[in-house]
Amino acid sequence: MTETLSKINGIITRKYLETQPENQYFERKGLGEKEIKPTKIAEELIGMLNADGGVLAFGVSDSGEIQDLNIIADKLDDYRKLSFDLIAPPCRIELEEIFIDEKLIFLFHAEQDLERIYCRKDNEKVFLRVADSNRELSREQIKKLEYDKNIRLFEDEIVPDFDEEDLDQELLESYKKKVNFLSGNVLDLLYKKNLVAKKEGKYQFKKSAILLFSTIPERYIPSASVRYIRYNGTEAKSGSEYNVIKDQRFEDNIPNLIKKLSDFLRASLRDYYFLDMKEGKFKNLPEYPEDAWLEGIVNALCHRSYNVQGNAIYIKHFDDRIEISNSGPLPAQVTIENIKTERFARNPRIARTLEDLGYVRQLNEGVSRIYESMEKSLLAKPEYKEQNNNVYLILRNRVSCHEKTVSLALMGYIENNWANYNETQHLILTYLFMHGATTLPELTEYTGINKNSIRSYLNQFIQQEIIERHSQKQRDTNAKYAFKKD
Repeated sequence: MTETLSKINGIITRKYLETQPENQYFERKGLGEKEIKPTKIAEELIGMLNADGGVLAFGVSDSGEIQDLNIIADKLDDYRKLSFDLIAPPCRIELEEIFIDEKLIFLFHAEQDLERIYCRKDNEKVFLRVADSNRELSREQIKKLEYDKNIRLFEDEIVPDFDEEDLDQELLESYKKKVNFLSGNVLDLLYKKNLVAKKEGKYQFKKSAILLFSTIPERYIPSASVRYIRYNGTEAKSGSEYNVIKDQRFEDNIPNLIKKLSDFLRASLRDYYFLDMKEGKFKNLPEYPEDAWLEGIVNALCHRSYNVQGNAIYIKHFDDRIEISNSGPLPAQVTIENIKTERFARNPRIARTLEDLGYVRQLNEGVSRIYESMEKSLLAKPEYKEQNNNVYLILRNRVSCHEKTVSLALMGYIENNWANYNETQHLILTYLFMHGATTLPELTEYTGINKNSIRSYLNQFIQQEIIERHSQKQRDTNAKYAFKKD
């Protein structure tokens, strides 16, 4: 195990300082060509205080080079006092002075506060850390931040009747190892991470700790579960047309829910064939890329409003799409339009712990990954919508287009002859495979090739019994072309 440098945060090793990408919880500030002023450090720390907390390493360059703050020894007291001189109201920032190879660096540990909003003492400017950057907030954005901080208080509420026998000890030990915590037991760790409180020498468990580490969180927090519903068809029906073919509820702590749902969905999702144009091969792919649906589930578990009782997270699985919904609204600065780039954790203690455990890389990065993985699989863009105080993520598949579109024998024939086709023929076959059927005008627009050439290629494919033309009229420009059925 690599030796930790910090008595406050066991994750921080030399390797971490040098190689860890900057993110929601970690920032480097080197001396650079120009001296970094205390006000700049203060603004970065204000952003962390207003978001999810974090560590700022002063004296470490962007590239991870360990510098030496003794170069500015005569000014170091200004940095030591900045949390008192430049930040209001009084905040919880601990300063560690660390020596690495006799070089001095400062580690500022900023602890988030779920109730207060922090600003610069001299000009009252408010900042918020979003992913790896710091944002100055407008008055309207500050109002939204105040609203969301009220919602955040839920995860900090104490559950007075929690039974410690309900703790998942195996998961807690795994967490202890992940964060390199060597100076106490698991309860000491939870206290250090602000997941439990202490009163008269006894630990008091917060709702965040129960959601993360209880074996039966629903005993204490109703609807802390996920419900999967599989429909036969593309819409939900009721009465005599009721079309639910599977309805399953998953109850457990959040890390175990992620594992259970991952295993369940891998087994539940279908496969389809994808035509790789470069190789001319039909490849077997899952109905949806795992990065997309898994990130969607993790984000729902991180962002749902657990204070809204009676609403579980829903995964609704239709023939043509998956809908993942959780109780909203969208947090703070996040909108449907900026959801790919904006980041604000509704439940920061939960999000921070899940990142420590390796389930959350960065929440806004996760949304970007959903978009990227769907694009790589040639699937439609993810859709987000806010409706009835819930947030929905919709992932659409192409199984309905591909299913029974091409027989295995025809796939083999196309693969064997792929090298004999030119680029335009490749485009025609790929378009047909992606859309199931097409017309001459559609192919002309898609390929950029004149209609006479496209018609000639289509006739060749008809003669080779690869495709067939669906129209009774001899000169029908809107005639449909599709792969030949067995």
